[in-house]
Amino acid sequence: MQPPILQPLDWNAKFDRKDYLYGTQPAAFLRDNAGLIPAGARALSIAEGEGRNATFLARRGCTVTAFDGAPNALEKAQKLAERNGVTLDLHHADIAVWDWDTRQYDLVVAIHWQFTPPALRDAVFSGLGRALKPGGRLMLSGYAMAQLDHSSGGPRHPDHLYTEQLLARAFSDLTILRLASYEKVLDEGPGHSGRSALIDLIADKPS
Repeated sequence: MQPPILQPLDWNAKFDRKDYLYGTQPAAFLRDNAGLIPAGARALSIAEGEGRNATFLARRGCTVTAFDGAPNALEKAQKLAERNGVTLDLHHADIAVWDWDTRQYDLVVAIHWQFTPPALRDAVFSGLGRALKPGGRLMLSGYAMAQLDHSSGGPRHPDHLYTEQLLARAFSDLTILRLASYEKVLDEGPGHSGRSALIDLIADKPS
């Protein structure tokens, strides 16, 4: 069977709803690995969406910059941060033109942002590494190829999915602490619900 034809997504329309598409709690990956979040980190969260991960980081004492291309998502992210008594440095920006070299961070978080063609994905991978300061940590999580066997969310095209080999190659200049594929039942709003095939990468930039 041929994979579906790649179509651009209107994320602003997807986030134009009263509830939070992916819930208000942090991604399971971030919650499960909270002990690896550097204390007091200056953090960057990419393709942040409605603010659940950035708010979690800020509540743990991080100074958080986050961006997304959907104004509707950022408006909800601001409201979520205010309800939790934290401040976020939010930016409306397209991931294709984000300046990865303006500032370096102790922590870069990249969770479920996979709806990009391979060339842009590879450019973002490069940018994630450049955005890390020496000794900084990357925490990345997304869907693995086996997600095509599930209907719990995420991309439906193999070009948008990860393999361990892909991530190991892309981040070969980092010290990998965790690289693992696994299945888990997610309960993260209507957008991520049910058994899912996931893959995590946690890696440090050499000092």
